[in-house]
Amino acid sequence: MITRFSFLLLALSYLLFIQKADAQKNSKKLPELLIRVDDIGMNHATNMAVQQLAESGIPFSASVMFACPWYQETVDILKKYPNADVGVHLTLTAEWKYYRWGPVTGQTAVPSLVDSLGYFFPTSQGLHKNNYKLNEVEKELTAQIERALRSGIKISYLDPHMGVALSTPELRAITEKLARKYKLGISTLNENTYYGETYTDMWGVPVETKKQEFIRYVNNLNKDKPNLVIIHIAQSSPEMDVLVDMNSNLMNSADGKPKATLHRQTELNMLLSPDFRGLIGKKFNLINYRELIKKNGLENRKAVTN
Repeated sequence: MITRFSFLLLALSYLLFIQKADAQKNSKKLPELLIRVDDIGMNHATNMAVQQLAESGIPFSASVMFACPWYQETVDILKKYPNADVGVHLTLTAEWKYYRWGPVTGQTAVPSLVDSLGYFFPTSQGLHKNNYKLNEVEKELTAQIERALRSGIKISYLDPHMGVALSTPELRAITEKLARKYKLGISTLNENTYYGETYTDMWGVPVETKKQEFIRYVNNLNKDKPNLVIIHIAQSSPEMDVLVDMNSNLMNSADGKPKATLHRQTELNMLLSPDFRGLIGKKFNLINYRELIKKNGLENRKAVTN
């Protein structure tokens, strides 16, 4: 016999079940946002920024430059944070004045990829003019991936620093070949995508309007496709303050003074801001590439243009 109390309890349980089902249904309708932070491991300032972001607990993907000497600190940091997904930021250029890096394989192993001092070229144009050899590109990118895998951290995807490793059909073929070989996904830096992502990059947005444009973007996401936004973060510090970008004048003032430190601290601040954090779960769901690849599978089909 059902008592009045039992009936009320059953009714309450049913109501809670319906509310939970509705909440899950509504949650699934929210757009998916991928935050990919690039150039991690470039220096200590980027590592301190990614640690600060990881400590916030939000899911994100970190593209690590395993060709740079600070990658070891990056690995030690990110191993502690399961919310941080890791990719190899395939590196064939070194764009900073006075702060340069070269190939993991060594300059004599890949001479067509380096300048007279043994460093990567500052721009993709410089690399192309040097008539690089495709077999040397493959050798160097393989070495970067294998260094990443030996580090002991879980790697989910590949992506190209400054877009170079996907900038021509021949280079794209090498990147896709290596993704298949090492069973990794690919995140891209242009309109050619592997998982149907929409794409935007905050790098060149003026410091003064960067946060406003970012908040506007995440408030108007595509509901039918994953939404990828590229972020560059670093903590302002003496080492960042003096870095002059030889690849683009957008990161320098009219009189040549570096502005990259302002851009990267601003982008870190906007990710940590209450204005952004308050939108998570309300305007969008945050995911990372590990989750996206798991849902879509590892098969790297031919890049498609949105």
